[in-house]
Amino acid sequence: MTLHIMHVNLAKGFRGGERQTELLIQALANSGLKQLLVCRSDSPLRTRLQGTANLSFLNANHQLMGHWGAPKVDLIHAHEAKAVHWAWLHHCLRGTPYILTRRVPQPVKNNSFNQRCYRNASMAVAISSPIEQHLKTHQWCPVQRIPSALAHLKHVPETVAILRATYAGHFVIAHAGALVDKHKGQRELIAAARQLANEIPDAIFLMLGDGPDSQSLQAESQDVPSIKWLGFKSNLGDYLAIMDVFAFPSRNEGLGSTLLDVMDYDIPIVASNVDGIPDLIQHEQTGLLTPPNDASALAAGILRLYRNPLLRKQLAINAKNYLNNYTPEAMAERYLALYRSVLIQ
Repeated sequence: MTLHIMHVNLAKGFRGGERQTELLIQALANSGLKQLLVCRSDSPLRTRLQGTANLSFLNANHQLMGHWGAPKVDLIHAHEAKAVHWAWLHHCLRGTPYILTRRVPQPVKNNSFNQRCYRNASMAVAISSPIEQHLKTHQWCPVQRIPSALAHLKHVPETVAILRATYAGHFVIAHAGALVDKHKGQRELIAAARQLANEIPDAIFLMLGDGPDSQSLQAESQDVPSIKWLGFKSNLGDYLAIMDVFAFPSRNEGLGSTLLDVMDYDIPIVASNVDGIPDLIQHEQTGLLTPPNDASALAAGILRLYRNPLLRKQLAINAKNYLNNYTPEAMAERYLALYRSVLIQ
């Protein structure tokens, strides 16, 4: 019997959670499922997933929209907070079972509405060990861990050649993420770049991404000429292909799925020892971990890698060998098994 799964993601933009929703739907399309995506009419997911086999779309610009026009499905999968509320309401109206995926490390607000939404879920999926432990502490519903997946980002050799020529003679230290300092910690990397100006004179820091802190961060780093703010790049793979070190100074992070794509490109990583990042980065094995909110420790980690090419190479090799459990196919297999186990209960 063909399963019909309804995915719900009501986010306005396209960030890590939306990319994981996209990767899962695409991987599941090869499993013979029927899938329906409930999303905003202007969702980037709709555009990116057009043409996916056996996938249809349903408009819902808010939690109260789309319920009565929805076809009957076997199971709902809610991919972010508003989607959880939508799934709970649809369960109340139509009786459809639902699961949810929790991707952020912040505690779930312990109010009566959230308790209701979680207690009626057939399963809560955590993408990392700290999120899993937090959800289990509440004992609202069963909890299972399924990590995020890498995207196998592609690159264009001709574009890579142009970028290599552009930054020739530089040691390329890069960061990619939404420019939201309270989350991604870009101010720590700015401070680290200042400290390293004399230690690594050939360093260049490529900052990839956009967000509400873009203007303030650029203004604060005007005294650091080695920092280049490049904005959001849809061709991230081209930039990954030229990086020597990747810096990820997050102040909080559910898992850090971007790290998986960096590891896939054989790039050594210096990242914050916070939340779900240690699920991926084992210190001195698959990368270097530094305390969060500590620019000096971040600078020391970058300098250590700069001075030790053999360490850079070994960390990259170890990290690449670690990725088999983080492919979209592996993630899809785990979710498909979960869907089936929920429906036979």
